[in-house]
Amino acid sequence: MAGPGQLSGDGEHRPLVGPELLDAMFYGLDVGVYVVGLDGRIRVVNPRGAELIRRAPEDIVGADAHDLLHRDSDGGVGPREECPLLGALADRQPTRTQETWSERGDGTLMPVGWLMAPYEAAGEYAGGVVTFFDFSGREADSLRREAHLAALENLADRLSLVAEVTTVLTSTLDVQEALRRLNRLVAPRLADWAVVDLLDGEEVLRVSVVHHEGGRHVSKPELEGPIPPLSWASRSPLQRVLRGAPAALVGPENYAGQPDSAIQKVQQDLFRVTGIHSAIMAPLRASHGVLGALTLGRADQPNAFGRDELALVDDIARRAGLAVDNAQLYDRQRRVSETMQRHLLTPLPRVEGLEMAARYQPAPLGSQVGGDWYDAFVLPEEVTMLVIGDVVGHDLEAAAHMSQVRNMLRAFVWDRREPPSVIVDRLDEALVHISDARMASLILGRLEPPDAGEETWRLQWTNAGHPPLLLLGADGSAAFLEDGQGTLLGTDMAPPRSDVLTPLSPRTTIIGYTDGLVESPDEPLDTGLERLRQHTEELAGLPLGDFCDRLIERVRPPGAEDDIALLVVQVP
Repeated sequence: MAGPGQLSGDGEHRPLVGPELLDAMFYGLDVGVYVVGLDGRIRVVNPRGAELIRRAPEDIVGADAHDLLHRDSDGGVGPREECPLLGALADRQPTRTQETWSERGDGTLMPVGWLMAPYEAAGEYAGGVVTFFDFSGREADSLRREAHLAALENLADRLSLVAEVTTVLTSTLDVQEALRRLNRLVAPRLADWAVVDLLDGEEVLRVSVVHHEGGRHVSKPELEGPIPPLSWASRSPLQRVLRGAPAALVGPENYAGQPDSAIQKVQQDLFRVTGIHSAIMAPLRASHGVLGALTLGRADQPNAFGRDELALVDDIARRAGLAVDNAQLYDRQRRVSETMQRHLLTPLPRVEGLEMAARYQPAPLGSQVGGDWYDAFVLPEEVTMLVIGDVVGHDLEAAAHMSQVRNMLRAFVWDRREPPSVIVDRLDEALVHISDARMASLILGRLEPPDAGEETWRLQWTNAGHPPLLLLGADGSAAFLEDGQGTLLGTDMAPPRSDVLTPLSPRTTIIGYTDGLVESPDEPLDTGLERLRQHTEELAGLPLGDFCDRLIERVRPPGAEDDIALLVVQVP
């Protein structure tokens, strides 16, 4: 026997009638079923339907289905002309929907989906059979899915934030710049205030305070600077974190009452001035201890921090601690390198009539010293020796090798009064056997004063594979000294070297430099040399110190990867 909306055995559509309909309403069916007449009143309901509606069957049968059950999403009874069930009854067509609400007997709303099939009684259209489903479970599943997706999105956002923090912290070795970038990254994504304190022994320096306001990051220098030293007796959150306690959730209540230390008073004032109502303080840890603390605070953002955010901020602070540790290690190495550099590059001598200036700039990505060097010293016969040289490399090892070559060259020059080419030949031979330096280039020159009654100084020089000297005349024109080119030191080829004697007219300037000033991987060497010549002429007439600074600033190519030594000498 076919049920409502089904085909009969002979394939003809035959609505159920009379007692057959009741027989088709399975009492064990796990869906609600009721029959509604053309007048909209419920004729019969199955037990599961009464259970879902949460009313006794006798309270349902005879009631108007629209008035009893049908509701808007806000719980109101809508107009009868807009009731989907009454519309389906009027159309006499099978209908289904998943977007209606029914009111239960206890006043709660039940999201339902229903299907209506028309039926006949005594051969006439009599109403509809309504099968309905409680979608509350499906809604709960949907909410769970949405919550799961939201959690995944939140996790992805946090992982993205951690990745961005890592990138920011490793993009510079300047401690304060890295922390300023960090503060601008976490605000406003996690907080609207970000504060970083660093420890130096027991001294505390507040290096960065940033507030996100009006859509931009605003530094608060008035809140930065030294704050009172660490107190080992205080139980305040910041000092506990600085002493090694784990990250903590903090609020103004932690700073209520009489402060127990000077630093506690500063913190009390910070919370008062900023209006922070919820904060996280996390230690900046390194392998050897705590380096400082990161404080993220919410004043404009209404929600308080939770435990999951505590773990996130703690992870960010841990990464920041490692970055600070690396940057401080680099800074210590840089200071050691600078001290070494000052000892390796001795002061220029004072020679009557001569003006001298020199500069050294390290490789941008290497140590603060390298293989480039300049040197000038005076022999007893009033001859000034000039050296510009470059040992392969731009790191501490290259600097050590440079020191060996420099000292050997000084010894050879002082030991015998020989032409520059002979001295360089001796140095080349010795380099292979008693030095760790692999290869080097240099120019060695003897600058001799004029004989009695003359004005012309003389420069006798030899070039061992080095970029040529540049002469700047008193008239402002510049030209390279391209004669006397020889091979690099350290090749073990022992080629013959030559000396060149160049007379220097009054006010001539000798410019010796290393290839870091003119060489770039992105352009031919000739381009850098021509740029040097042009800017030398443009800067003619400046005091030598300013001349050196401006020349390096203008000529050094973008993306240069080598260190620079520059020696400038002007004859009277």
